[in-house]
Amino acid sequence: MKVLIVLTYYRPHISGLSIYVERLARTLAERGHQVTVLTSHYQKDLPYREMIDGVTVIRHPVLFRFSKGSIMPGFLSNAWRLMMQHNVVSVHLPQAEGGPLALIGRWLARKPVVLTYHCDLQLPTGILNRIIDRAVFASNYTAGTLANRIVAYTDDYARNSPLLSKFRKKIVVIPPPVIMPAPNNQAVAELKQKYHTNGHAVIGFASRFAEEKGISYLINSIPFVREKIPNVKYLLAGENQNVIGERVWQDLQPLVQQYRKYLEILGPVPVEKMGNFFGTCDVLTVPSINSTESFGLVQVEAMLSGCPVVASNLPGVREPIRMTGMGEIVPIKDARALADAIVRVLQNRANYIRPRNEIENMFAIDNTVTAYEKLFAELQAHSTNK
Repeated sequence: MKVLIVLTYYRPHISGLSIYVERLARTLAERGHQVTVLTSHYQKDLPYREMIDGVTVIRHPVLFRFSKGSIMPGFLSNAWRLMMQHNVVSVHLPQAEGGPLALIGRWLARKPVVLTYHCDLQLPTGILNRIIDRAVFASNYTAGTLANRIVAYTDDYARNSPLLSKFRKKIVVIPPPVIMPAPNNQAVAELKQKYHTNGHAVIGFASRFAEEKGISYLINSIPFVREKIPNVKYLLAGENQNVIGERVWQDLQPLVQQYRKYLEILGPVPVEKMGNFFGTCDVLTVPSINSTESFGLVQVEAMLSGCPVVASNLPGVREPIRMTGMGEIVPIKDARALADAIVRVLQNRANYIRPRNEIENMFAIDNTVTAYEKLFAELQAHSTNK
């Protein structure tokens, strides 16, 4: 089968969405499918075309970036040309081009279109960002109207999303693809020594520094946690200073300086080393504050590494803990509640641990990719028989 995948940012850009698509594309290619990814040439030193792990990656030229999006003249005509060469079109939302892509795929290229809806878009405050939010919603709503099927991570998120809830009959729930090697004990010991965590309770965070991630609430939890557990160290992993469309790192500086002795800012951690990072943590936090977070892949990755989680009570985000029992769910934007849950997990950690194979059975990447293959094949067969 020939599969065209379209999204705004692909690897080496680091986000849950780009990691999801990379895993899906690579595994489809490993199974013998011809996979092409059409994305933006968002970084000047990247090639416009390359083969990565059996996947053809085509990066379309960017005229300029606008907020978190890219202005790319000729992108839609390029997409149309590629659609004509493939059997199925997989469009990953949110993206401003979602509506036109679905229109071209269904009406012009006459190919089945599958949307994967990763999250609702809620940009930082500001009149311009509200206009962008509404424009992207309108485009993605159009895409939902035209698409054959829409993949959601969880039924919980699909029921609560302002967009997905309008297309319940088209929804197919497919859990996200998760891969996480077990931690290496020696590497974990070296990390603990490097970041001076011996004798400390280690509280982790792993994500881009973006407004929806709730990092300020995590840092503000420090004094509350220290009331019960004085020796704490917060390890914050993820891109912080070069996050497209964000200035969270700059805004956080007063807080970072106030609590500097309790913080270790790691920056981006290579994907292959994330298991060791999770193995270093006693608890991982996902303190997200709005529906731009729809799941939190890092939760399952941490659980596979033997690390329990404290996560926000948001649709989709709460599902990994509900499914596994490996953590606590807390109200959003509440540093005290976050701290109390962190303390509960730290003081009763053994009660939150589940066997790795139990978590693997729930979130096996093979099951995810097989579900996509089945969906693509059904739509292709239906399209061929028309």
